[in-house]
Amino acid sequence: MSLIAPSVTNKVPWGLDSETGVLRHVLLGKPDYFEWRPVSAVARQTLALGLRFDAQLAMAQHRAMVDVYESAGVTCHWLDARPELKYGVFARDSSVMTPFGAVITMPQTRFRRGDYALTFKFYQEAGIPIWNMSTAGHFEGGDFMVVRPGFVLCGYGGERSEKEGAEQMCEWFRAEGWEAYPVPFPPHFVHLDVSVGFINDKLVAVAPDAHQPWFLDLLKSKGYEILPVSYHDSTQLGTNIVALGNDRVLSTATNKDLNARMRALGIEVYDPDLSMFTLGGGGPHCLCQALKRDPL
Repeated sequence: MSLIAPSVTNKVPWGLDSETGVLRHVLLGKPDYFEWRPVSAVARQTLALGLRFDAQLAMAQHRAMVDVYESAGVTCHWLDARPELKYGVFARDSSVMTPFGAVITMPQTRFRRGDYALTFKFYQEAGIPIWNMSTAGHFEGGDFMVVRPGFVLCGYGGERSEKEGAEQMCEWFRAEGWEAYPVPFPPHFVHLDVSVGFINDKLVAVAPDAHQPWFLDLLKSKGYEILPVSYHDSTQLGTNIVALGNDRVLSTATNKDLNARMRALGIEVYDPDLSMFTLGGGGPHCLCQALKRDPL
């Protein structure tokens, strides 16, 4: 049963049982007030190098990403933008979608703590039930993956999501009869989707050096072929991709090595330039929250 029922009749289709089913509806944040802030290792490095943020370029790059979604038949929905919530554009972290409704997460960094207001407003107005809310510890959406029916991953690196938050999410799914695994990783990877990216229901991009052997063995035991990504590339958002379904993937222009290898395997890759966002600490997976996918 959902903790918070919708206040209106359902208007936005919702629900998913995988990371790779055909994407139909996606939640995005508006980039109107986005600026770089020291929210992660990548963003701190960008600021330390003195690189210049270009707001107009960021708006154009975000529009190019939206064009990809629309050309792929995905309907885009929007979180509001507020000047005090500059990282609200990264719709991945402040909530997650599950087969049972939305979960409102608990971001750690002070730049994200007000984002819950945007997500509450969206889900209430969209008529999407809120199934649960993170309370045991910090937990962010970039660390959560409904991999396939009955199987979820909940990552934690300590800098953002904490073990307690990941375990709470796992317990909710175990109570529903699902397999759920808390997955630790080095904190400078920030989120699980910085080192793991599902391409389709048989192929996953992974930075092997970021994970313990048992995790790689788990993926293999589920029938996944691992497409390895270098440690360096993964720290630069190299696995931060979005499966659109039907062997189509949203990546970025800078992700050249993985893009080439996916294409060689017959994957259709969309690769807009999202450098204003990747330099700020988030790639295409960070910028979206899948709302509705076809059942796997």
